[in-house]
Amino acid sequence: MHAFIAALGFGIVTAAILAIASVGFTLQFGATNIFNLAFGSTMTASAFVAYVATEANLGLWGAVVFGALFGTVFSVLLNRAVYLPFVKRGARLFEMIIVAIAVTLLISNIIQAVWGASFFTLKLAPTPALNFGALAFTRDELGIIGVAVAAMLCVHALLHHTRLGQAMRATATNPALARNCGIPTTRVIDVVWAVSGLLCGLGGVALVLVTTSFNPQTGTEFIIPILAVAVLGGIGQPYGAMLGAVVIGLMTQLSALVISPEYKQAVAFVTLVVVLLLRPQGILSEVAEQKEVVA
Repeated sequence: MHAFIAALGFGIVTAAILAIASVGFTLQFGATNIFNLAFGSTMTASAFVAYVATEANLGLWGAVVFGALFGTVFSVLLNRAVYLPFVKRGARLFEMIIVAIAVTLLISNIIQAVWGASFFTLKLAPTPALNFGALAFTRDELGIIGVAVAAMLCVHALLHHTRLGQAMRATATNPALARNCGIPTTRVIDVVWAVSGLLCGLGGVALVLVTTSFNPQTGTEFIIPILAVAVLGGIGQPYGAMLGAVVIGLMTQLSALVISPEYKQAVAFVTLVVVLLLRPQGILSEVAEQKEVVA
């Protein structure tokens, strides 16, 4: 029973990290139709920026701020410098996937060239565990859960209670019509990449906060559960990603009680395959069908 409670706690934390990252990933796709597989390597780069911040004795909040800021700026520049030129030349979904894979390899190799292939940890003081009934969380883990909840509430408020959010949803639904209605779609897409980049940076820092150590491939490997969450929830659907994060987060951690913890990534991959076979449009299917990801 104790092992189950511990796994449940880890599952909640994993779900929080997945929610932060997968909502950012699916926001990008929903607005741009770009399947940004470089999202994971951007998380890794943000984590290494956070590592530099801790080495400079800026503490936890310095690591979070600089990691999130890097993810924001880098994502906007990545779209402007790499993806947008291909889109303007008429590149379609599959071609953009190839470009994203190339970007992933480039970022990962640059990180490895700068820091090497070693393992790293954020040099932060350990925090005591706080008990909530049978569940126990460290302050870092509670911070991650709090950031995830705050981020989801902010995304909801942005999408449904601001003019910018209305413009983002209009751009995601029909970019040509939105442009003809006077919406500056280029600026809106920049904002989408900034918001999703912010979530990417936060997700990267959160990921390495709860791992024993990380390397230049950590975020790239984490893209598998992110994809599983995005596809399960319905690609391009932020609310579906939130729901999918809870399912995948709990599933991967609780499955470690039955099989080896080394196969948690495999559980996410198998889930992704099963969803693609049985319901490729995901739980919330509208965006996936509009973007022609599924028939």
